[in-house]
Amino acid sequence: MLDLGNSFLGSVERKPDALAFVDGPVRLTYAQAYERISALVAGFDDLGLMPGDHLVTVLQNRYEAALLHWACQFAGIVITPLNWRAKADEIDFGIENSEAKAIVFEDVSADATRLSSEAQARKCIALDGAIPGETTFDSLIDRKARPVEPRVSADAWSIMLYTSGTTAKPKGVPRRQRAERAAALAHVAQNLYGTGECTLGVMPLYHTMGVRSLLAMSLINGTFVCLPRFDIATALKLIEQERVTNLYLVPTLYHDIIHDERFGTFDVSSVRKLGFAGAPMTDGLLKELTAIFKPELFVNHYGSSEVYTFTIDQNAPNKPGSAGRAGINQRIRVVKLGSGSPDDLADIDEEGEIIALLLGDESFEGYWRRPDANEKSIRKGWYFTGDTGYFDKDGDLFVTGRVDDMIITGGENVSPVEIESCLSLHPGVSEVAVVGLPDERWGKIVAAFIKRRGNVQDAELDQFCRTSGLANFKRPRRYIFVNDIPKSPVGKLLRRKLVAGEFETEEQSRTKGNAA
Repeated sequence: MLDLGNSFLGSVERKPDALAFVDGPVRLTYAQAYERISALVAGFDDLGLMPGDHLVTVLQNRYEAALLHWACQFAGIVITPLNWRAKADEIDFGIENSEAKAIVFEDVSADATRLSSEAQARKCIALDGAIPGETTFDSLIDRKARPVEPRVSADAWSIMLYTSGTTAKPKGVPRRQRAERAAALAHVAQNLYGTGECTLGVMPLYHTMGVRSLLAMSLINGTFVCLPRFDIATALKLIEQERVTNLYLVPTLYHDIIHDERFGTFDVSSVRKLGFAGAPMTDGLLKELTAIFKPELFVNHYGSSEVYTFTIDQNAPNKPGSAGRAGINQRIRVVKLGSGSPDDLADIDEEGEIIALLLGDESFEGYWRRPDANEKSIRKGWYFTGDTGYFDKDGDLFVTGRVDDMIITGGENVSPVEIESCLSLHPGVSEVAVVGLPDERWGKIVAAFIKRRGNVQDAELDQFCRTSGLANFKRPRRYIFVNDIPKSPVGKLLRRKLVAGEFETEEQSRTKGNAA
């Protein structure tokens, strides 16, 4: 298989004048991007960076971040992106754990980087406003350099993403160039991307969804339109201005875009293909997006940083909740909960743990320096995802949540996702999250946290659940009305915060306002 450097060169040679990156006033063709990538690799040489070294980045989705990603592929450097909101101790961990030789940062992450003792012991590259002792990004890229040739094979490490840590330190997920390219090819095929498509580059480049969009566009001489951080008005403006053809977002961003009061004032008719991943999409949101965009293709993509694609459903609205069937590079099973064997299969409609075969071209090979995590997650060549789900009689997979999120109430297993999808269909519900809260009698009770649209009350929602066909034991026993549902920077629902009481009710917010 081609390494990623040769893959990019193929795109440069096919269509050198095709538009590769847009970032505000910056517009780079593939040929222009290649010139800057060559300069960056020469800059890496001056810094003494070698193939196999790790380069930490703490950047938003700027064109410089995209160029750095590609320069690392040519040079054989392992790009190791961290969340640009990372604090100093989180940067310390990422640098120390990866044994990084250098770090690149910008204004928004400068304070945390300069407070990081590990960063100060490395080569520091500043995109904006370097101080003495730091290297400026401009000094690396503003030079004439010979066209760079790829220095490593497809077996070289490409990137190391960190999984989001909840109760423990994040786990490094190193991935080889061949796995990254295979994942990008599958993404193109499964989303039916055509030559010269244009995508909104808003999913962060420290997240697998952002990286996949970046690589997929390169394969088809497509355009990656940078949106440094999510902003609804800017997103809508870019979709209209750049004639974006496909969107690949988490459900939360779709929700926020179409429910913004400014949505109807922008022309989004260029968008023909929708894709989502990172979290389930409620039935209500699926219906709204279908009615608004009338997409040619609406893909539910279920995967992870470890194994990019598990399953694909190319007609998500046709069977709400279904994650479809195994992707073109994958085999999937559902095994009985608590089973350590990939051969202990769950029955049809029986909820179990979803596992994926690690022989797939997109798969990782194990966590970085975490034999304990490998022992827990990798068994007999299969990756135990920690996700729960089941196959229906048609052979379609339904993802019901995380093993740790399962609510056991009165001895019954209850999936929060099913209840969330039900409640999302009520017109008075803007957003919903369901968790299990401790209860002396039941062990846990089902609690629904609701962000309201209007003045809907508990009794009305309870009646809605009763008439929807939701089993009686699954009905929420408590409704809590909140101003916001806690989410991660990439829009993933943070149930643990709700369980821990880290939320503000509508009543608490009103009390604060009155006191002020």
